[in-house]
Amino acid sequence: MSVNRIIIVGGGVIGLSAAYHLTQSGVRATLLEKDAVGAGSSSRAGGIITGHLWSKTGVKARKISLRLYRELSEELEAYGYQYQAVGCLNLFSPAAWSERERLLPLYDECEAPYEIIDAAEIRQRWPLLTPQDDAIGLFDPLGGYSEPDDYVPALAQKCRDLGVDIREGVTVTGFVRQRERVTGVLVDGKLLEADRVICAAHSWTNRLLAEVGRQLPIKSFVHQRYLTMPLDRAAKLPALNANPYEAYLRPANGNRILVGGETAGRLELATPSLAFDMAELNAPSGFSDSLRDKVQPLLPALERHPFTEEQVGLISFSMDGEPVLGTVPELPGLLVGAAFHSGGFAYNPVAGKLLAELATAGETELDISAFSPARFSAAATDAYLNLRLRQQDAFLRRH
Repeated sequence: MSVNRIIIVGGGVIGLSAAYHLTQSGVRATLLEKDAVGAGSSSRAGGIITGHLWSKTGVKARKISLRLYRELSEELEAYGYQYQAVGCLNLFSPAAWSERERLLPLYDECEAPYEIIDAAEIRQRWPLLTPQDDAIGLFDPLGGYSEPDDYVPALAQKCRDLGVDIREGVTVTGFVRQRERVTGVLVDGKLLEADRVICAAHSWTNRLLAEVGRQLPIKSFVHQRYLTMPLDRAAKLPALNANPYEAYLRPANGNRILVGGETAGRLELATPSLAFDMAELNAPSGFSDSLRDKVQPLLPALERHPFTEEQVGLISFSMDGEPVLGTVPELPGLLVGAAFHSGGFAYNPVAGKLLAELATAGETELDISAFSPARFSAAATDAYLNLRLRQQDAFLRRH
């Protein structure tokens, strides 16, 4: 079957990346976004990228993503975007290190480079950091970060230049089926036909799938990030997943530092309505102060440079903590990319590439069976969705 018309639902980084990669295959796509592109979690992302994940599929996918980020820095250069290859430091307590240490043979097998460094060396390399003496660092020299405020507009503009039909301010209210195949979407009540539909609607995914009687074991949780007031000079820091401090941080534009963290005891957010806007979200009272108090022993500069800007969004996890990417069982014609934990920004170049390959060729460069929606049974999905979880009961997986 030839593929000439592809609709993408969701104008965040995953949807935009899929649109970009479809143009590389000579296919023009229509991207539908109920707000402005990037208005959801993409504009609220931490933007940290590392290849040190938890599964072979994840590590291999991130290797591709890191390569594509460097290529996109050239491709999108006219719009000011550059991937910041400062490396990514994953920090562990001795108790937590044993679990990550078991993954080192996987990183060796996948040729994902790393360094193991102690607290003294961390302090020497990055004088702004003062980790505890027993801290263990796993450094990814290929890692770094991307500024959402630069990357999203640059990628959206490139998609427009390449002929992607981006329609903002339109709401997809459901999928259309003919003979059990998805053949289009309803847009504000009107039919828009397609040969394939890619759903990259993040936390709204299950709300849309409910219209065709399907659900995925995905849950969403509220997440906060903050920007400090400017430092005297650019912060010499890697991107940092500071797990013992229940936070992450990185340099940010304007000589600032970005710091983010979870509200571990907060209940999941039920699947949002189609009208839900992430601007409605709020961090708990006093959370910014408690986050700063946790991180300040690691980053003393926070005492002199308080938080001045807060952004609150959603992160989504699947039942097993891995992304959900592939064709939806029993619904040929419908592909989904969702549940990238807090790493949607890190995954977006490769996720878009894989979705474009599936939509046009029916197969992918990388074996992504471990990400397939088909891995979840209906019974297991129902049981998981019937649970009411706090974030601490899900997964701690950063970027």
